[in-house]
Amino acid sequence: MKRFISRSLMIFCSLCLMVATERRAWGYVDPGSGLLALQASASMMAALGYLIRRRIRTLFAKKQTKQAAALPVAKKVDNLSKVA
Repeated sequence: MKRFISRSLMIFCSLCLMVATERRAWGYVDPGSGLLALQASASMMAALGYLIRRRIRTLFAKKQTKQAAALPVAKKVDNLSKVA
């Protein structure tokens, strides 16, 4: 119960200070700020995709097994006596 009272008192004091020190803000937000935030988030997503591209590829790729390819071997023919 002591914690609840102390936390409630802390929140109440914080709210009173926020209300007592309120001033008008004469700030300006550029209309292009939203587009800049959108561009930053899109570039972060593109960088994330670039960094984990191997994991994405292995997720969708079929597992390939290595098989030894049998190469045909040419028959050795000794036809030197029949040539002439």
